[in-house]
Amino acid sequence: MNKNIGLCITGSFCTFKKILPEIKKLVEEGNNVFPVFSYNVTTTDTRFYIAKDFYKDVEEITGHKPITTITEAEQFGPKNKMDIMIIAPCTGNTLAKLNNAITDTPVLMAVKAHLRNNRPLLIAVSTNDGLSTNAKNIGEMLNKKNIYLVPFSQDNIIDKTNSLVAHFDLLYASVEAALANKQIQPVIVR
Repeated sequence: MNKNIGLCITGSFCTFKKILPEIKKLVEEGNNVFPVFSYNVTTTDTRFYIAKDFYKDVEEITGHKPITTITEAEQFGPKNKMDIMIIAPCTGNTLAKLNNAITDTPVLMAVKAHLRNNRPLLIAVSTNDGLSTNAKNIGEMLNKKNIYLVPFSQDNIIDKTNSLVAHFDLLYASVEAALANKQIQPVIVR
């Protein structure tokens, strides 16, 4: 591919081990990947990952220090144009803020700055309220110019009936489609 890719990571901590191999694949295919972390990713230790260890792992894979402030993220506007921006994983909180034009994290600033360049944004949703309060936001994202979704499905139909998670193994194919201004189909998979 040989593209410049902005990769925004938000706090769906349980998916971090799933996205690391996909980041590695993007880099191995010759892409220059620039990571951007939400505040929670930068500072929150969980049972899934220690924040400083995740930072180090992403930096080692991409060869770039993750951007962790709104000021640093503003560069993705006219100064440092990306071919595509990805939010993977994208929490329901970030999705709702994006849909309502709220820019209060490094991820949202990077995305806002990127979208003004009229280039694609790819969202890999991971939220426990995707089939409840965030269903509206997912639907509205599908109807916005230059915004595409990685195919997703219900996370756990027995214990978490409203939860949705992207099929991270389809990230690379979704990037290729979004770069061609196409939504990979089907969006909702089993």
